[in-house]
Amino acid sequence: MHTQNLDYWKHAHVFELHNQASERRILWVVALTLITMTVEISAGILFGSMALLADGWHMGTHAAALGITAAAYYFARKHAQDRRFTFGTGKVGVLGGFSSAVVLAVVALLMAVESLERFFSPRPIHFDEALMVAVLGLAVNIVSAVLLQTPHAHHPSSGQEHHPKIRHDHNLRSAYLHVLADALTSLLAIAALTAGKYLHWIWLDAAMGIVGALIIARWAKGLLWDAGKILLDRDVEQPMLERIHHLIESDADNRISDLHLWKIGANQLAAQVSLVTHFPRPPEHYKQLLSPVEELAHVTIEVFHCDAPPCIPVGKRDGAR
Repeated sequence: MHTQNLDYWKHAHVFELHNQASERRILWVVALTLITMTVEISAGILFGSMALLADGWHMGTHAAALGITAAAYYFARKHAQDRRFTFGTGKVGVLGGFSSAVVLAVVALLMAVESLERFFSPRPIHFDEALMVAVLGLAVNIVSAVLLQTPHAHHPSSGQEHHPKIRHDHNLRSAYLHVLADALTSLLAIAALTAGKYLHWIWLDAAMGIVGALIIARWAKGLLWDAGKILLDRDVEQPMLERIHHLIESDADNRISDLHLWKIGANQLAAQVSLVTHFPRPPEHYKQLLSPVEELAHVTIEVFHCDAPPCIPVGKRDGAR
């Protein structure tokens, strides 16, 4: 036996490879965000505008969150072959999305506190400078959103809108939501500053900040819930469990005695199936029964032979499902 071939029977645990094009585009978004942050803070110091300084540091928090997204992609790719990760690194992106959603929630809270303070204690606003930077921020976020959507704009297997690939990749989704949060902030700021400049509705600036904080908090809650379910192994819906039961139990007189099903990435599942049957077959037979479930990336089968009289005639044990 040649020792160099001892591992030929092992299988890899690289269940989910992230698109490096997405990773590069996120790095571009991080760079754009950092440049915009630098411009806003510098302009705020130069013009003595607190509004510009606040928005600049706000962009800085989003740059940090987007950095988490990029780091998660890099870590998952670098350690994809590391067997210390039992089921691969597919959940690293989900963890990155969860962490980034926490930052998003903190940003929403800080926005709400600052807006409430300004609502009851209005401060002078440099409308011209603030409008200029708000328009600049909106333009940067439009470019960033286009960069994040480009890899999935023509998804061949779906006619759905709202970019299904972004929705299922929690890491990419978190980056997208951060960009949307910035764009929303810029739009609300433009509306409030315009009204404040021409109609003297100073209070509207703070009111729009509160509205933006509530919307961003709702986005953060949704992402935290979706990513948290995967991290806690409870994201598999009942129809999927029923489908696996049907595929196994429609063959011969198989009965599933124990089933564990969980996500090992944004779109892929692992399953451990224990079944009892009078007509045991090799594990590969049962894996083949589950082959219609494309999401299953790792399947472990345990077969127990039942010694009681069979429930079906022997001639039907290999009947079609």
